[in-house]
Amino acid sequence: MTAKIFIQNALLSMRPRQWVKNLFIFAALIFSQNLFNISLFIKTVSAGILFCLISSCAYIINDLTDKKDDKFHPFKSKRPLVSGELNNFHAIILVALLTPVVLTLSYKLNFNFFVAITAYFLLQLFYSFLLKHAVILDVFSLAFGFVLRVVAGALIIDVKISSWLLICTLLLTLFLALCKRRHELISLNEKAVRHRKSLRYYSPHLLDQMISIVTASTFISYILYTRSQETIQKFQTEALIFTTPFVLYGIFRYLYLVYKEDGGGAPDNIFLTDKALLINSIFWLISVYIILYF
Repeated sequence: MTAKIFIQNALLSMRPRQWVKNLFIFAALIFSQNLFNISLFIKTVSAGILFCLISSCAYIINDLTDKKDDKFHPFKSKRPLVSGELNNFHAIILVALLTPVVLTLSYKLNFNFFVAITAYFLLQLFYSFLLKHAVILDVFSLAFGFVLRVVAGALIIDVKISSWLLICTLLLTLFLALCKRRHELISLNEKAVRHRKSLRYYSPHLLDQMISIVTASTFISYILYTRSQETIQKFQTEALIFTTPFVLYGIFRYLYLVYKEDGGGAPDNIFLTDKALLINSIFWLISVYIILYF
């Protein structure tokens, strides 16, 4: 294997397309109204880069543990580690070199941030070796990974963590995780259990019920957030309520893609490729920006 091919396979195994998930780190910066604070912005970007790298280490470890099962998945089977284009030894060396570098840089950047990113990495290890096989706990562990991203984003700039921000993040990412499980169960059919052991405990009807509960909870929580006295006093405006149509449309659009277009298997890919969802997300961000910064 040439150095060029190794680098290409290593980068693919790091799943750069999924780095979009780490944008959750910017939530605290935006909602603390510090988006244009250069010093805090640089710290958040640095934290985001480190999270991209540590999450890539977690992805590689997960691919190593799932290698046999992922061969039954139409897309995951094409990943370099699963297809054999990148061997286990090289992948282990990459993780062994990259992980301590990321954690050391995190410690030097901010101790509290170091605690958060370490907790995230440990959670991913528990997920790869244990939690992904436990029904319900598997989707909760995925959701808590995003909560830790938000917490890390707040710790790196030393701002108070809003309980509403954490609740909305947890519910939204639970919604995405449950939709992903449903897609896996439906699309893989009889191969679903061979791909992921926890899927044997789910059924489409059960997942539909869970998705319904979390969908309603997510939207109601966001409305309560925009109307809470804490939010109104903090931002000195009641106008955040006008962003709710974008949130509702985004949820409905995602449900449409899951139930009518066989989507939901890769949330990051959906947000990057579905034009309607992408445009809606941009409009939501613009509306939040105008309300909070003008």
